[in-house]
Amino acid sequence: MQPRFGVCYDFRNPPDSGIAMPDLYAQALEQIRWLDGMGLDLIWFTEHHFVDDGYLPAWIPVASAAAAVTKSVRFSSDICLLPFANPVRLAEDLAVLDNISNGRVELGVGMGYAPHEFAGFGLPVSRRVSLMDEGLDVLELAFRGETFSYQGKRYKFEDVKITPGFVQEGGPPLWIAAMSSAGARRAARYNAHFLPQGDRSATLDVWHAEMAERNQPVDNRRIGIIKGVFVTDDVEKEWPIVRDSERYRMGLYRRFFSESKTNFGAGEHIPQNWVVGNVEHCAAELGDFMETYGVTDLVTWGIPPGLTSSVMERSLERFVNEVVPALRQRTT
Repeated sequence: MQPRFGVCYDFRNPPDSGIAMPDLYAQALEQIRWLDGMGLDLIWFTEHHFVDDGYLPAWIPVASAAAAVTKSVRFSSDICLLPFANPVRLAEDLAVLDNISNGRVELGVGMGYAPHEFAGFGLPVSRRVSLMDEGLDVLELAFRGETFSYQGKRYKFEDVKITPGFVQEGGPPLWIAAMSSAGARRAARYNAHFLPQGDRSATLDVWHAEMAERNQPVDNRRIGIIKGVFVTDDVEKEWPIVRDSERYRMGLYRRFFSESKTNFGAGEHIPQNWVVGNVEHCAAELGDFMETYGVTDLVTWGIPPGLTSSVMERSLERFVNEVVPALRQRTT
C-alpha cells in the first residue's frame, strides 16, 4: 500500500500569542491551499472541546472551507469524538463535505477520555463505550446509502436515508483510534483503518492478532499516526521556538491524562516525539519508524500552538519536496 503524508491542525491559540483567531484560521487555510499545490496527500484535524485556547471543536466546517480552495488533498480527523455527535447528523455533515470535496473525505473516530468534555455535554463518562459502539453501528448503516432503521440503548432511528448521497461508494473510509486492547479489537471488529496510540503490545499487536483471527487482510488497511517533523540544517538556532510550542501543546494532554487517570501501559510505546534535523536525518528516522510500526499514513503539524504559519513554512516545504520523495523511494 502506497504511503501517504500530511499535515494536521488543532487551531490552538494561546492567550499570549498575539494572533487573532480569525487570522489563525486564515493562515491555516492559506497554508492548506499551498500544501495542496505541492502535492501533499492528507490534511487531518483534531478535536477537543471547552479548551481556553480555542482548540478546534468542529472539524467539518474547517474541512469544508479547505475543500473549497483545494483540488487533490484528502481530509480526515484524528480524531472526531464520536460520543458527542449524533451519528445521523454526523453522516449528513459528512455527505455534504463529501460532495463539496468531490469524494475527498475520510473519518477517524475515537470515544474520548477527558472528563470535562463529558460534563460539558451533560453525559456520564460511563456511557462512552455504548455511545461509541452504537455510533459506529449507525454510521455503517448510514454510509450504505439506503433507508435504514436502528434500535439501540442510546439511539433509535426509523426509516432514515442520508441525503445528499455520498460521492464515495460506501461512504467515507473509516478509521478508528485506540489507546487500549479493547479499542484495538473494536477497530478490527469494524474492519477499519487504524489509529494506534500508546502501548504497542496493547494496541497495534492486538489489532494485528484480531484481524488475523477474523481472517481480515491488513494489506488493504492503513495505519496512521501524527508525528511532528521539523526539517532544518540548523537545529540549535531554529528548533527552540517550535520546542517551546510543543511543550505547551503537551501540557494540555498531561492534564487530560491525569484527570481521566489514563494509563498507556508499561510496554513499548509507539513514539510520537518530533523528528528534528536535516533532510537526510528526517528521512532516515521516519523511514525506520514507518517500517517498524507498519505506518502507511504519517502526518506532521502545520501550525503549532502560538506560532504563525511562517515559522513552519520552510520546514514544511522541505518536508513535502525533499523528505517525502525520499520516503516514497524507500518504499518502492
